Amino acid sequence: MIRASKPLLRLLIPGQYSPFRRLHAGSRRRRYSKNDNDDDDKNDKGTHLHLYKSKGQHLLTNQRILDTIVRKSAIEPTDTVLEIGPGTGNLTVKLLEAASKVFAIEIDSRMVEILDKRALESGLQDRLTVIRKDALKAEFPLFDLVVANIPYNISSPLVAKLVFGPIQFRSATLLLQKEFARRLLAKPGDSEFNRLAVNVTLVADVEHVMDVSKREFVPCPKVDSSVVIIRPKAQVPDVNMEEWLAFTRTCFGKKNKTLGATFKQKKKVAELLNFSDMAASNAEYNDGGDDDESADSDGEEDCSSSSGSSEMGVSPFKEKIMKVLKSGCFDGKRPSKMSNEELLRLLAMFNDAGVYFHDKSNTKCEDINCE
Repeated sequence: MIRASKPLLRLLIPGQYSPFRRLHAGSRRRRYSKNDNDDDDKNDKGTHLHLYKSKGQHLLTNQRILDTIVRKSAIEPTDTVLEIGPGTGNLTVKLLEAASKVFAIEIDSRMVEILDKRALESGLQDRLTVIRKDALKAEFPLFDLVVANIPYNISSPLVAKLVFGPIQFRSATLLLQKEFARRLLAKPGDSEFNRLAVNVTLVADVEHVMDVSKREFVPCPKVDSSVVIIRPKAQVPDVNMEEWLAFTRTCFGKKNKTLGATFKQKKKVAELLNFSDMAASNAEYNDGGDDDESADSDGEEDCSSSSGSSEMGVSPFKEKIMKVLKSGCFDGKRPSKMSNEELLRLLAMFNDAGVYFHDKSNTKCEDINCE
């Protein structure tokens, strides 16, 4: 936990204590030391703001960088902007000046109080709506753009919620941990190429804008950051997303292992056989046209009684998988070097052969976490 004393608050909440010009100069000189963390003046508790590194509360104070983020976001006067994790509102105030409406999602009640006060002081309170909820659990309102310095610890699930969510938006300008941004921008063959990049680039284009030094944040994090812009594609491949996400999870579990070696594992073959059984069972019920029976066919017990792939057994099913891989010359390929086009073609070949990857008995949605 970081304790911010009154001098430091001049950096965190510039409008309340000093002109932006002084903040811009001060933010570049200021270095946050552990001595500030030990300052426990009981007579001055009202001027302290506790910041929690564990919650990703690293506040960007450099006005030049904040201005660049807003400019690169290409905000129109009629736009509605979604900001996640606004903190003390250094970016929020600039968004309010540029957009018609800003929804700010902030779970910390102390930050909410500061946001409301700053919006009121700027005369732009009518443009701001603060949603005091967990961003991963909250239902997002309709928006045109996302502009946010998001907490590092929720980067992957939050990106997934945005790009695979139901809301159509123009772009998301995000300040991310530099290492995470590099994984997001990685191409096939790069050492950082991973499942995260594969899934995001299926539905969106990612652009690197700039790197941001860790010294521009209060408190100073351990790593540098990067600004990226994610733009959803106008057209995406016609693929079942749950099946795709499960397929990439299987392939990228050991991304440098050949697909032939990955799909020879007995445990993996048995798992895919079970998933394929359920898919075949559901297809049979759906073909029968009885909606009530189809709704009851999701249980594993019913699926295991299917006359589909379960009668084949593990060994014959393994031969089927190997046949698919060899027919497309995929058995010797490694996921870390494969393009989305190749992966899509392989998934289509598997599905055509009756091999499925999504566990239909599990109602929990797949995520794009590369781990």
